[in-house]
Amino acid sequence: MRKFTSFVCGTGAGLAAYYLQRLRDPQTAVQNSWTNSDKPVDPWALWDSNWDCREPRALVRPLRNSQPEEENRYNAELEKAKAKKPRHIILVRHGEYLDAGDSDATHHLTERGRKQAEFTGKRLLELGIKWDKVVASTMVRAQETSDIILKQIDYDKEKVVNCAFLREGAPIPPQPPVGHWKPEASQFLRDGTRIEAAFRRYFHRAYPDQEKENYTLIVGHGNVIRYFVCRALQFPAEGWLRISINHASITWLTISPSGNVSIKYLGDSGFMPASLLTNRIPRDAKNVV
Repeated sequence: MRKFTSFVCGTGAGLAAYYLQRLRDPQTAVQNSWTNSDKPVDPWALWDSNWDCREPRALVRPLRNSQPEEENRYNAELEKAKAKKPRHIILVRHGEYLDAGDSDATHHLTERGRKQAEFTGKRLLELGIKWDKVVASTMVRAQETSDIILKQIDYDKEKVVNCAFLREGAPIPPQPPVGHWKPEASQFLRDGTRIEAAFRRYFHRAYPDQEKENYTLIVGHGNVIRYFVCRALQFPAEGWLRISINHASITWLTISPSGNVSIKYLGDSGFMPASLLTNRIPRDAKNVV
């Protein structure tokens, strides 16, 4: 049996190496037949199963030999390192706010923004989720949105984690570039490092001792949420600005025990009246409802 297993493993490794070599070789690579592109499939577009550095095989000491005792040790440690249940991460963008003044302290929700947050809280309550953790950006508009939602979902405000890493910013230079928004390179370096750190803090598969499905609510910002979506789905992170999400909308990502990630909602705001649907910041009181 061990010889057969070794043969299968060796054959599988050989086929994988052969397949990757064919992908890298433009003369033999498989073409994207469903497009007009003459470029081969990019081997780096393949899913990285160890994206969160929690792939069990990466955590367990490799087999030292083919002895039964060593194989038993390896299999036992591998099983112990495996996640058993999925994690659900629900991201909510803050409600509409008035961009008045140069300080975050003056950026309060508009009346429409407060109504948006209330509708979102009611929607989350209707989903019947029992929250394991609620995290909110420390910016005023996110804090106010979080407070309104908490009243609807009956979650203790004292248990909320307030995280400065989730503050709004410029995660990475977008592709294609846009003419109306050009932060300095230093801002991308400063904000991008922080936002990436937030992604690594909150996005990972479940711990092996997690015995039930886990639900985390994160109240944050548009740029951060869009970047998180690209990173979690292993899409090119530079494409984050191509996504538009409404104020107080819901984005739901699920991380399976295997590390695979799927998206259930992206910027869902269909539970709000059409009069409350906004995604841009009003610059003066004339545009505020």
